[in-house]
Amino acid sequence: LERYRGGARTLLLRGQEPPFALRAIEGLETKQRIAAAVADMIADGEAVVLDSGTTCLEVARLLRDRRVTVMPLSLQAANALADAPATNLLLAGGRPRPGEGALTGPLTRASLQAVRFDTAVIGCCGLTAEHGLTAYDLDDADIKRTAISSSRRVIAVTEAAKLSRTALAFVSPVTALHALVTDASAPDDEVQAISAAGVTVQQV
Repeated sequence: LERYRGGARTLLLRGQEPPFALRAIEGLETKQRIAAAVADMIADGEAVVLDSGTTCLEVARLLRDRRVTVMPLSLQAANALADAPATNLLLAGGRPRPGEGALTGPLTRASLQAVRFDTAVIGCCGLTAEHGLTAYDLDDADIKRTAISSSRRVIAVTEAAKLSRTALAFVSPVTALHALVTDASAPDDEVQAISAAGVTVQQV
């Protein structure tokens, strides 16, 4: 924020992603509830690709003691799983986005294409029934698409504020998703439209 006489205004441009450190503490309890619901949907023995982002980081923390194979797509999630005794950790190659730690580029894409996952847990910057799943960054969107195409089941995770929002980079139509886990304040009209597209919606 920038202070000025009588108030304050955001320094983020329209369509610009807030910093990771800020997002990591915003709505933390909601993200933890979403993460717990997602962890319950993953069975022991599964191979999981875990997208970058703060909600997916909370999922990583809950998978530490699970007998699963996980390929995290961020440095933060990889660090959270680094010394997990039960988890089979697969590290993707690639270049981390500055300030985000999200892995992108041809090495990340090649890592994803080399594996067939049971489940992809995908975060987003925007999700609507009309415009599908979107991201702020074009390179990030490319990696999300590759993760989706390498997975048998796709679970999208997002706080309700991102529903009805459309970001710059298109990732996939909503019909590419099998499930959506969001919070109870999600707008009813958008939830109904996403459900009508064949997506199982769970609100926590």
